[in-house]
Amino acid sequence: MIGYPERIAGVVMNGIPRKVSITRRTEKIIMAEKMKCEYCKKDAIGYQAFGCCFAYVCLDHADNFVLALRPGEKLTSGECYFERFSIPE
Repeated sequence: MIGYPERIAGVVMNGIPRKVSITRRTEKIIMAEKMKCEYCKKDAIGYQAFGCCFAYVCLDHADNFVLALRPGEKLTSGECYFERFSIPE
């Protein structure tokens, strides 16, 4: 992927070891509005998707995969997608 520094990490999902791709965005994306957590309406720190289920999540409701990412990183593995939003300046 051009423009995306990439690192490969080993992750265990459902007891199965998998290799996943973690990329850090190099471009800035500015959202028109601050996204809110689907569960409590606090400011969202990221986005997580498990197949057909997805949600914007706050620090309290984020999955461990989102919490393990650095700001601006995303992780994909199979049908799962996790993204930690960049910290605004």
